[in-house]
Parts: sequence; C-alpha cells; structure tokens
Amino acid sequence: MKFFSKPLSSSTQTIPESGEIPNHIAVIMDGNGRWARKRFLPRVAGHKRGVDVVRDVVKQCAMMNVKFLTLFAFSSENWRRPDEEVSFLMGLFMDALKREVVKLHDNNIRLILIGDRSRFSTELIAQIEASELLTANNTGLVLTVAANYGGRWDVLQATNRMVSALPQKAGQFDEEDLSPYLSMHYATEPDLFIRTGGEKRISNFLLWQLAYTELYFTDTLWPDFDSKAFSAAIQSYQKRERRFGRTSEQLTVGA
Repeated sequence: MKFFSKPLSSSTQTIPESGEIPNHIAVIMDGNGRWARKRFLPRVAGHKRGVDVVRDVVKQCAMMNVKFLTLFAFSSENWRRPDEEVSFLMGLFMDALKREVVKLHDNNIRLILIGDRSRFSTELIAQIEASELLTANNTGLVLTVAANYGGRWDVLQATNRMVSALPQKAGQFDEEDLSPYLSMHYATEPDLFIRTGGEKRISNFLLWQLAYTELYFTDTLWPDFDSKAFSAAIQSYQKRERRFGRTSEQLTVGA
C-alpha cells in the first residue's frame, strides 16, 4: 500500500484541524446478534441486516464530505465465537466485497482493509486485494474495514517493522518513526468514535489512534442505526469542545 503524499500529524504532537463535520469517523458496529435474538431470528440475520446499514452510513458520510470512515468488522478476538458464526461472517464478508466494490468504485470511494490477513482463505485474500486495487486511485471517501484487527497487534507489528527498518535509532525512537508502520498511517486520527449496542468500551480498536477522539456510545443496535441515529451522533460531536490539552479560554481567544 502506498503512503499518502502529505504527512499526517499526531494529536499529541500538534493541534489537528477540526470542524463541524468530522474528518474521520470510526465505528464499532455492535448489536447484530441481539437485534436478531429480540426478533426470534438466528444471529446471522442480524449480520445480514447490518450490511444494509453499512451501505447507508457510507452514503451519508460521502454526502457529508467525511474524508475517512473506519468500520470494525471483525476483531482478532472474534475468532472465539462459535465456528458456524465465524464461517458465516467470512462468507458474508466475501459476498459483500463482490457485491459492493463496483458500487464503491463508481462513487469514487477507496476501499482499504486493515488487519492480519494470515488467517483468511486464499480466495478471500484475493478478493480483498482485487477490491483494493480497483479503488486504489479513487479520491473521495476512504472506507477502511478492520478485519482480524486488534489495536495491540497493530502497535506490535508496527514496532517490529520500525525496529527492523531503523536499527540505528534503537533507544531513540519517537512517534514520527512509528507512525508510517501503523495500519492507518494514511489517515488522520479519528475525530469521532461511535459504538452502537450499549457497550461502553473500545474493545482493542485503534488504541494508538483514539488518543484524542471524541467518544460516542449509543444503546441503538447496529441494525437499527438509521440516518436519525447517525445525525444524533454528529450533533453530539458538534457540541464537544476539542481542546487537545488547552483551556477553554485559549479556544475563545483563538476564535
């Protein structure tokens, strides 16, 4: 994967630009199984419905000129789920890629997958690579799907690659040295993190990148996360005071 040409800054090193609309939204799409159970349906029905919601959220972000949307589709811990559910999710992922990638391409959306691909089937890896290649030159919304991804894995793999590439700096590494090796080196840090389904934790998602992200938790289950629910998350973000270590008075003076 090529790096973006413009270096991206760290929220702990500089003060990022922020406005009414988040540049980068990261989402944990939780509650598919519970949505299905409440309707006396198999859990897989919730996952199928969840794909429809992904499509709607992508459209809304593109219309709002959000630059990056990152979705947590499958964590490195999700392999602990029942085998039949994992198998279904892998199949659903494959089908969604085949079905949606041309639509993404037609709408100038770039698709990138982050995570450890080593446990995926050869067929799924080939489909991922083909989807990324097709959309590689698109200049609109960057849609990142995190699959078999974990925040600790990300930091560890980045550290190992950095040490191998820069052995002469051992003992003197800084953030700028590590950043190019993180999975999301190409994106600004998330401005807004959304988790549906009522849980209030980040579950090993983008641990490095969420340092100064505004967190939004909602009880709405992912299959019910409609445009109204999405707007509520954006409105909550717009009420936040993003100080990045400064005081409120400093923000007022700078206004």
